[in-house]
Amino acid sequence: MSAVPPPPPPAGNYGSAGQPALPNPLVSYWKKVVLENYTNFTGRARRAEFWWYFLANLIITIVLNIIDAGLGWGGGFGGILSGIYGLAVLLPGIAVGIRRLHDADKSGWWLLLVFIPIVGIIVLIVFWATDGTRGANDYGMSEKYPT
Repeated sequence: MSAVPPPPPPAGNYGSAGQPALPNPLVSYWKKVVLENYTNFTGRARRAEFWWYFLANLIITIVLNIIDAGLGWGGGFGGILSGIYGLAVLLPGIAVGIRRLHDADKSGWWLLLVFIPIVGIIVLIVFWATDGTRGANDYGMSEKYPT
């Protein structure tokens, strides 16, 4: 008797809402935040959207800093290319941070905690890493938990 291999698992769904898996989440979420929601301060952003965007920005900034240092346009933090990029993604970064706070049912004003040294950013990281509220909240319906 020959052993028949089991069928492959069904295509993975992204999240519990049945959304299709993104082909490349790093690029997809960066494009979603920067190109589609450039200054969208309303609504909610899932953890995946926020953290993939954060990772993409970190990688891009490191690469631009290396290029700046190689061209002699400034080393470390503060080169021309990385400065231009930082200004270009300032508003989308603030917007996705606020939308992420909305997903945790917090006001966007909590983002001002960033001005409190050390403690403020730790509190924000906890808020950003916390799972969003299920169902609807004051800022809209959850994409992950729509019921």
